[in-house]
Amino acid sequence: MYRRQVVQIRGAIAKFVDQKAKESQKAADAGRKSLSAESAANKTKQLSTVTSKLKEASRHADVQAKHLNEVAKLEKKIAAENKKLVTAQGRLESEEEKVLKKRNAEHKKMQEGHERQLSKLEYSLKEHDVLHNEAAARIDKLSALPEEIIVAFFATDPTIASDRRLLLDEEVREIHQKIRLSDHRDAVRLESRWALRPGDILQYMNELNPTIVHFSGHGSNQDELVLQDRNGKAIPVSMDSIIGTFELYDSVRLLFFNTCHSYRQAAACTQYIDAAIGMNQSIGDEAARIFSAQFYSAIGFGESVTKAFRQAKNALMLEGIDEESTPELHLRDGVDEAELILVRPEY
Repeated sequence: MYRRQVVQIRGAIAKFVDQKAKESQKAADAGRKSLSAESAANKTKQLSTVTSKLKEASRHADVQAKHLNEVAKLEKKIAAENKKLVTAQGRLESEEEKVLKKRNAEHKKMQEGHERQLSKLEYSLKEHDVLHNEAAARIDKLSALPEEIIVAFFATDPTIASDRRLLLDEEVREIHQKIRLSDHRDAVRLESRWALRPGDILQYMNELNPTIVHFSGHGSNQDELVLQDRNGKAIPVSMDSIIGTFELYDSVRLLFFNTCHSYRQAAACTQYIDAAIGMNQSIGDEAARIFSAQFYSAIGFGESVTKAFRQAKNALMLEGIDEESTPELHLRDGVDEAELILVRPEY
C-alpha cells in the first residue's frame, strides 16, 4: 500500500513537472513576443504602427503573466506532493524495516529450529549407535553361550530321624518333563546323580562340567548340606567346604540349593559364581517340586535367571502354596540380572 502511494505521488509530481515545463515554455515564448513587439514599436515613427505594436506587446505580456501564474500554481502543487512523498517514503521505509525485522526473526527462528532438529538428529544417531553397540554386545554375549548347558541334579535322602522320605524322584521327573516341553529343549541336558556322598561331588563335577548344580535333599539350621555316608546315614557337609568346592569350577554359573536353611550357603557362594538360590527356612515337598520345575521351564524358554526365579515364585502363588517367600535369589556383585541368561537363543 505504501509503495503504491509513493508511486502515485511520484507520478503526480512528474505530471506537474511536465505541465510546469510546458507552461514555462509558453511564458517564455509570450515574453519573447512581447519584447519583440516593444522593440518594433520603438523603431517605427508611424503612430499607428507604434500603437499596434504596443497593444501586441501588452497582449503577449498578459499571456506570459497568465502562464507564469500557472507555473506558480504548479510549483505549489509540486511542493505539496513532495511533502506527501517524504511522508509516504518515511512510512514505507518504516514498514519495510518492520517487515525486514520480522523476516529476520522468522529466519532466525527457522534457523534455530533447524539447528534444534539437527541437534536432535545427532543425539538420536548417537543414541542409536549406543543402542546398536549395546545390542551387538548383547548378541556377542549370547553367541558366546554354549550350545548345550548341563544341569547336574544331585539328590540325596539319607536315613534321618524322620521316617518320611522326600519325593526327589517326582521332582526330577517333573523338571525333566518341563525342560522337554520348552523351546530350547535340546539346549538343556539334565543329568541326575543319586544317593550323593561327600566324595562324589568332585567326581561328578569333573565328569559333567555343569553350568547349573542343583542340590535336592536336606539342609540343617547350622548352614550344612546333609549328604549320606556308605551306610546311607546322614552326614553333614559344612558351608565352608561347599564354598571351597565351587571356587574350583569356572563352568558353574548357578547353584540351586533346594534344601532347607540354605540361603546363607547360596549367598556365600556368589563370591565365586554368578547366582545362587537358597531357602531361608524349611520348604515342603510340593513347594520344592513346583518351584524347581517352573524355574527350569523358564530357563528352557531362554529366560534370564532372575525372570525364571520370579516365574517360579509366581507358580507357587498360582497353586495356592503359601511358601513363595521361602526361596531367595542371590547374585554376585556386578552381575547384570538382565544379562544372566544361560541358554543361547536361536537366531
